[in-house]
Amino acid sequence: MRQLTGLDASFLYLETPNAPMHISGLAIYDQSTAPGGKVRFKDIIAHFNERVRPIPTMTQRLVEVPFSMDHPYWVSDGYFDPEFHVRHIALPKPGDWRQLCILISRLHARPLDRARPLWEVYIIEGLDNVEGVPKGGFAIFSKTHHAAIDGSSGMEITAATHDLTPEYSAPREPAVIKVESEPSRAQLVLRAQVNGIRKPFNFISVARNTVPGMAKAWNQVRKGKLHRVTDIPRTRFNEKVSPHRVFDAASFSLAEVKAIKNVVPGATVNDVAITIVGGALRKYLEHHGELPETSLAAMAPVNVRSEDQKNTAGNVVSTMTVMVRSDIEDPMERLLAVHEGTREAKELTQAVGAKAMTDYSQFIPSMLTAQAARLASQWGLMSRMRPSFNCVITNVPGPQVPLYTMGAQMVHNFGTGPVFDGLGLFHVISSYCGEFSVSATACRDMMPDPEFYKQCIEESYDNLKAASMDMAA
Repeated sequence: MRQLTGLDASFLYLETPNAPMHISGLAIYDQSTAPGGKVRFKDIIAHFNERVRPIPTMTQRLVEVPFSMDHPYWVSDGYFDPEFHVRHIALPKPGDWRQLCILISRLHARPLDRARPLWEVYIIEGLDNVEGVPKGGFAIFSKTHHAAIDGSSGMEITAATHDLTPEYSAPREPAVIKVESEPSRAQLVLRAQVNGIRKPFNFISVARNTVPGMAKAWNQVRKGKLHRVTDIPRTRFNEKVSPHRVFDAASFSLAEVKAIKNVVPGATVNDVAITIVGGALRKYLEHHGELPETSLAAMAPVNVRSEDQKNTAGNVVSTMTVMVRSDIEDPMERLLAVHEGTREAKELTQAVGAKAMTDYSQFIPSMLTAQAARLASQWGLMSRMRPSFNCVITNVPGPQVPLYTMGAQMVHNFGTGPVFDGLGLFHVISSYCGEFSVSATACRDMMPDPEFYKQCIEESYDNLKAASMDMAA
């Protein structure tokens, strides 16, 4: 039995009926590379049953502490049913990209069942008219609660369910789940009381290690040596979210993206991604007559896992606030400004301490946080508060070698993320085998035209590419 950290538990507390807090991945496969040229659904169930059983995250369910006196626990009760978690569905004809996006939006909008391990997988067939997908291809859409994994630990689960070659043998006998006895309500209350006694002493220890660095950082901010992002404008993405979602994605050449970033000394692939998103948001909001004069800002999660925390589940992340420079029309000027802004954001994060947020998150009050999230949603408080961000941009780099599941080669990889009150737009930047993708998930009421936003992303990329070629010439 393992207790959730404060950061992990916060994703449970933030969850409302309109805002399920899971992250998802959409991978598309060519089954012609599989043995016999075909993958059967029963083989997929057997494959997942074998590969995910050894991963505690995939077989543990939540146990809540009475009266929300403390953070919940993960417990393996032995009742793991892969046929519940792995589901089969097909697109109706003609089976095109738009239909797939609508289906993903619908599936992503549904909350996970908290009485079960918090993940689901959908096997999707009928993709015969999706551009770039071989005939007979299929997709796997996986949903896992953010309380259980972050982007980095999610990639580790992807590695566990894939191979580096198409050679595939029948699943072996799946691992036996270690069954843990579920604690009684009295035991959970007692544990909460003990933790309550320990927390003040733990807080003093954390404060002793972090306060000096934070004080030094804010002193540098006061002197103008470090800079915070302020005066963030309110946009349509900072209102209360509906229960409905939209999804779309655009793909580009990773080699071309790297060529673009090489034009600006020191720039990164992530800088290029932020610049593309900044240009897309500028085009989108300008089209709707809503472009603010000041730049929009994005929350950028930062992986702060140490070496000894690799291959562990849960969330070990901090965040940066980065300006997407939607106020700059020229693409190369925007890239230069984004690069400078991300450099300053990294300096501030390092000065404060990248792990400071995760260190303090363990002291999140469980009962008050859950109630506050529900009341804030019910009263629409996020629509009245000054926004801290306008969207999320998270970069989850993938492998640059082909991956196979049951012998079928992955040909495309995209991602979706949670949106919630005050933050209704989420971008996943992913790369796989030479392909660079920008995926967008949004509240449908805030973005009723996701196809147009995809067009804005593509136009932003094309403009940036052309400008970089002119500069390099």
